Amino acid sequence: MKQRAGEETRDISPTITAQQKREESTRHRDAAQARKAERKAEKRRLMMLRRRRRLRVDDVTVVEESALKKALAGSVVGNLMEWYDVGVYGYLAVIIGQQFLPDADGHIQNMFSLGVFAVTFIARPLGGVILGQLGDRLGRKEVLAYTLMLMAIATFLIGILPTYAAIGVAAPILLIALKLIQGFSTGGEYAGATTFITEYAPDKKRGFYAALLDWGSYMGFAAGAALVSVLQLTVTEEFMNSWGWRIPFMIALPLGAIALFFRTKIEDTPAFQESQDIVDESGNQKKAPAVREIEDAIVATDEGPSGVLALLRNYWRELLTAFFLVAAANTVGYALTSYMPTYLSTTLHYDPIHGNLLTLPILVLVAFAIPLCGWISDHTSRRAVLVTAAFSAVILAVPAFMFMAHGAIWSTLLGLFLLAVPVAMYMGNLAATLPAQFPTASRYGCMGIAYNAAVAIFGGTAGLIMEALVTFTGNDLAPAFWVIATSLIGFVATFFLRESARQPLPGSMPSVASVEEAVELVETQEENPELDVEELFAEVPVRLLDQQPSVEEAKVELAVAIEAEDEARADLRRAQAMTQAAWAAVEEARLAAEVEDSESGDEDEAAPSPETEATPEV
Repeated sequence: MKQRAGEETRDISPTITAQQKREESTRHRDAAQARKAERKAEKRRLMMLRRRRRLRVDDVTVVEESALKKALAGSVVGNLMEWYDVGVYGYLAVIIGQQFLPDADGHIQNMFSLGVFAVTFIARPLGGVILGQLGDRLGRKEVLAYTLMLMAIATFLIGILPTYAAIGVAAPILLIALKLIQGFSTGGEYAGATTFITEYAPDKKRGFYAALLDWGSYMGFAAGAALVSVLQLTVTEEFMNSWGWRIPFMIALPLGAIALFFRTKIEDTPAFQESQDIVDESGNQKKAPAVREIEDAIVATDEGPSGVLALLRNYWRELLTAFFLVAAANTVGYALTSYMPTYLSTTLHYDPIHGNLLTLPILVLVAFAIPLCGWISDHTSRRAVLVTAAFSAVILAVPAFMFMAHGAIWSTLLGLFLLAVPVAMYMGNLAATLPAQFPTASRYGCMGIAYNAAVAIFGGTAGLIMEALVTFTGNDLAPAFWVIATSLIGFVATFFLRESARQPLPGSMPSVASVEEAVELVETQEENPELDVEELFAEVPVRLLDQQPSVEEAKVELAVAIEAEDEARADLRRAQAMTQAAWAAVEEARLAAEVEDSESGDEDEAAPSPETEATPEV
């Protein structure tokens, strides 16, 4: 009995399992169909919300002047610190090569020093990816504070690093390690600073305010170069080669502490806070909920930051455009800054002090020309200024290097000035242009990828490539042709740019400087050529759409619903006509079949059977 009971149990068990599987399969199928129907309904609902939504006064961000000033100060000092190190290292490149590779030939020492500078940029894409992802998740402010602290500490450690004479081959290895740390930190600095300022600045003045970042960059470079030049003029060459070169690096630590103090006084941008937080019914802040998964036709429904692969997949066109623009701008930019002291002293045979002093006034001139170019782009267009920058680099590169090769001080200054023209126009626009190519939730991450990849491949290696071209070709004009080649690529990239002058950032509401400007913007939104309301609400987070409609929005919603109903009725009429035609075709086919059967039946009756023909009459 037990065996039989067991057998019966074994016989019944598969039947129950199969039935359960069928029921579970049915439930899964029903649930999938329900989710599909829900997604379609959500798609229709969001499409209607996006079409009927109109700009309201409380949608517009009014920038507080005090907050903007704090944001500018906190961002500019970070860029100043980053480029202070670039300036110091660029102007001390010859001495560093002698201290960390003393037994090599002079050209090899220069190549080593410039190569170590280029190594810095290898870590920048990694820093840009990691810190960019953190910036989109944790906030711009926290990540920018971290990058500033890491950069200042690494720069200070270079100042106290033992040379080759003290610890041998470990010295250049440690130097490379510290430059890699610098590169990792700076990978998140510029991308974060530009994201921070563009999200804070009013739309109509974004070009000017964002350009102040690069004003800080070039003033930082000039400050580092000036400090090195002062030391070279005031101390002996022996002291400069022993301990004097360390002083500019060691000063970075107190400067970093001051900059960090400014940076801790700022708050995260309104655009980032709006993308991360919402207010619940009780008035408390909470994290924005995940939005329902719907079909790809709905834009910007994911309010959270995306991973690296998702950024590459969704924004590859914008990333490539930004990459090539940054490559063009930084090739000519680093040619003027980090490479020019080496070029003037080794190729044109200026003594290091005069070579450094010649570039200082040009750097200061570029620094103050950069905000002017940003202001011009606010009143014209970003694309127009960047096209001019690329065109001028192609036209002026060869004359610039020819004037410098002439050898006179006046001609060298003129050549440097010609090279500075495209630099000012490039740098005066990139900080405002590039962040405006990406939505708020992914802006820091995309900037970290595009900017740092381009700087690593083209910017950091600019001096090394140009010195190698001069060394292997023997042609002093070889750097000019490298500048031309990269700017031709940049010229093509400008035609794929999204124009952003005086327009809201993607995924963000308009930003203005006063309440009166916000009221005027709302009142003139329909006829404002610089404000596409439909495009604006096609990219904002869903929670901004799902609100009680105003009278105007309700009328638009009614018009959209009537239009959808008319389309549905037209579709129904077409479907009914097709159904009637199909029924007519069926009836016609049936009648034809009956006629054919009738005719074949008559023929069968008229024809004699074989038996009849074979049987004789009796």
